Amino acid sequence: MNEDTDLAPQLRELLEQLPAERLPITYQQSAEALGLVPPRTIQRVALGLEALMREDVAAGRPMIAALVVSRRGDLPRQGFFDLAVALGRFPADPARHAAVYRQELGQVLAGRSGQGEER
Repeated sequence: MNEDTDLAPQLRELLEQLPAERLPITYQQSAEALGLVPPRTIQRVALGLEALMREDVAAGRPMIAALVVSRRGDLPRQGFFDLAVALGRFPADPARHAAVYRQELGQVLAGRSGQGEER
């Protein structure tokens, strides 16, 4: 596709390999870990995460993109929620987003612990 969605496999690998105690990470930490240089580092990470969200929803998996949050809090940026609603994974009501996000994050973390045992 393009260089932004090409980041998706690298992002998935990064998020799968980080120790649980380092999660979640910020968009900036993701960009730095991938060695991205300006301009548009955060936007490129966000586009890669959106590609991962589409893949995970299509495959019926928890969205690994939930492991990346804004440095201004403990939630992803608004684009995560907008896409999660558009993909049918989250309810349209913004008042429910934080609670549903925490459930999604728990499912991702639970899935990761099972993954580590297989290796």
